[in-house]
Amino acid sequence: MAQRIMVVEDDSFVMDIYQTKLTQEGYEVISASNGIEAIKKLEENKKPELILLDIIMPYMDGLEVLRKIKNNKNWKKIPIILLTNLSQKEEVQEGLKLGAKDYLIKSHFTPSEVLEKIKIALK
Repeated sequence: MAQRIMVVEDDSFVMDIYQTKLTQEGYEVISASNGIEAIKKLEENKKPELILLDIIMPYMDGLEVLRKIKNNKNWKKIPIILLTNLSQKEEVQEGLKLGAKDYLIKSHFTPSEVLEKIKIALK
């Protein structure tokens, strides 16, 4: 049975890259283009083994999604890796305090390196 990874990312180009890479590696990908969609998919019982979560998104930002996940007894154990831009140090600190397992600066990581981080987080 394939492990599920939820990718929450509003940039369709970035989403496509991760979706392609993860699918090639045998993961089932649940994609959400914003925080509201991510929460809705979790409520539909599409519970992933791990969530890649963008911080800056329309409607509901990543930190708000992280708070909702960590406050839900059914979801709080799901490891979350934040996807960030270089300038978001405060948000990253806040995210780690809220319980994110790790973070990635998008411009610094290739999809293969992201995959390595996912494998480590899933262990």
